[in-house]
Amino acid sequence: MKVTITDQCMGDRNCNELCPEIFEYDEDKLLSIVKMDVIPKHLEDVVRQAAKECGAEAIIIEE
Repeated sequence: MKVTITDQCMGDRNCNELCPEIFEYDEDKLLSIVKMDVIPKHLEDVVRQAAKECGAEAIIIEE
């Protein structure tokens, strides 16, 4: 699985709170970024949850 965050990100940091191993807040850009190119299997479900809960629908998952 790969994940990206589009420029639709509102910077509410929900994904950062759900999965800090994958998502990080960029203070300069005021939005979240993905810290890894490939998501480890054991974190895939929480990344899917973050994508579902993203109000801006800014988290894009490639299976």
